[in-house]
Amino acid sequence: MKKIALICAALAISAFANEGQEFEGLLTTPACAAQGAFADCYLENYTCGSDGCYKKIQPGETTKPKLALFQHGTGKVYEIDTSKLKVSELGEGMNKNGVVIVGMLDEATNTIEATEFKAPPPPKKSFFKGCL
Repeated sequence: MKKIALICAALAISAFANEGQEFEGLLTTPACAAQGAFADCYLENYTCGSDGCYKKIQPGETTKPKLALFQHGTGKVYEIDTSKLKVSELGEGMNKNGVVIVGMLDEATNTIEATEFKAPPPPKKSFFKGCL
């Protein structure tokens, strides 16, 4: 009976372990990460994928640009497969640090198959007590 309980516990733990890893960093595009232009990254990179890309697409045409997660501590850039996420929810974390992507890492392609997205918390309210 104890062996069956131990086997069940081991299977439950392995099921949760395969659920995904958490990756924290800055959510950006691969082009901006390659240039190292995080604060200076043009908005068009997030809508169509690269600098000047708005000249190549027709107005109203929707595109699905690739996203990347840059980790400051290691300097690694991971591409993100967002097929299992709603891209509209990712807008909260665009070009922000502290974004957490949960998913499985495919080391051959350096891509995170994202299953969950966690935006960083909003900044705390501050009170100014100075003279204007």
